[in-house]
Amino acid sequence: MIALLVAGGVGLAFTLFLTPLFIKLFKRLSWGQFIRDDGPQSHHSKRGTPTMGGIVFIIGTVIAYLVGHWVGDIPWTMVGALVLFLMVGLGFVGFIDDFLKTRNQRSLGLGGWAKVLGQVIVASIFAVLALSFPDEHNLTPASTIINGVQHTYISVIRDIHWLDFMSIGLAGGGILFALWSTIIVVSASNGVNVADGLDGLATGASIIAFSSYIFIGFWQNNQWCYAKLESAVQDLCYTVRDPLDLAVVAAAIAGSLVGFLWWNTSPAQIFMGDTGSLGLGGALAGLAIMSRTELLLVFIGGLFLIVTGSVILQRAYFKITHGKRIFLMSPLHHHFELKGWAEITVVVRFWIIAGLLAAVGVGLFYLEWVSQAS
Repeated sequence: MIALLVAGGVGLAFTLFLTPLFIKLFKRLSWGQFIRDDGPQSHHSKRGTPTMGGIVFIIGTVIAYLVGHWVGDIPWTMVGALVLFLMVGLGFVGFIDDFLKTRNQRSLGLGGWAKVLGQVIVASIFAVLALSFPDEHNLTPASTIINGVQHTYISVIRDIHWLDFMSIGLAGGGILFALWSTIIVVSASNGVNVADGLDGLATGASIIAFSSYIFIGFWQNNQWCYAKLESAVQDLCYTVRDPLDLAVVAAAIAGSLVGFLWWNTSPAQIFMGDTGSLGLGGALAGLAIMSRTELLLVFIGGLFLIVTGSVILQRAYFKITHGKRIFLMSPLHHHFELKGWAEITVVVRFWIIAGLLAAVGVGLFYLEWVSQAS
C-alpha cells in the first residue's frame, strides 16, 4: 500500500510542479503543435502550443515507480519493467512522429505504415520477453509452466483454458501470442492517439482507465494464489505474476497524469502529442496483458474503442456511399464540436462515458470473483 501511495504521489508532484519548466524548454526548442487546416476553426488558435508533453509524464512515471519501490521497500519485477518498456518504447515511436511534425511544420510526421511498423517492433520485443523469465512459481509474465509445459491463454478476467496458444506447440504458440499481443498493443496505442484531439480528453480518460488497473492489481494481489495457503480459496485466487507491481505501475501513471492534466486541461498549455498517446496506449495494453484481463480492456478503455470505431465507420461509409458521411467530422468528438458543443462540454461528457464504461469493466471483474465465491 505504501508503494502505491508513494508512486502516485511522486508522479503527481513531478508533473504538477515540473511541467512549466518543460513548457519553457519546448518553446525554446520550437516544439509547437501543427494544426490541420481542415480541422475545427476553433483549433487554429492552438497552433504553436508546446507538444510532446508525453515526455513529462513518461519520465515522471518511471521516477515515481522507482521511488515507490524504494520507499515501500519492495523489489521491482519483470512485469512492471515490461509495462514500462511498452510505455517508453511506444513513446519513442511517437516522439519521432512528433519531432518530424514540428521540424517540417505539417500534420504528418511518420507515414502511417512506418508508425505501425514501429509499434509492431516494440510489441514483438515485448511478446518475446513476456514469454521468458519464469519465477519460483513457474510463471512467466504472460504464461504458466505446468509439468514442464508452457501454457499461454487468451483471457477475459481469468485464463480461458480452451484458448491455449501453446496447445499447438511452443514455437507456434509463441507466434500466436506475439500476434495477439501485437493486435492489443497497436489497437490500444492508436485508440488513445485518436482520442487525443481535445484539451484534456485523452488525459482524463486515461486517468480513469489506469485507476481501474490500480484496483484490479491490488485486488489480484490480495487474492493471489501464491499468498494463499488454504485449499478452499484456490478456485478463487489469481495466478497472475506479481499483481502488486502492476498496481504500482498503474498508480505511478495515474498520478503523473493527474499532475499533467493541470496544465493540459482547456485551454491547454501543453499537449501530450503522439509521444504521450502512443505511450499511454502501450502501457494500458501491457497492464491488460500482464493482469490477464485483455478482453476486459474493451470496457476499461471503452471510450478509446468508441472514438476509434467512429473513424473506421466514417471511412468505410464514405467509400461505400462514394462521398457521404455519417458524422460531420471524425473522430467522434469533432462531430459534436461542429454541432456547436463547447470543447469543455465534449470533454467532460466523454469523461463521464469513459468513467461509466470503466465502472462496468471493474464491476464485471469483481462480480466474476463474487460468482466464484458464492
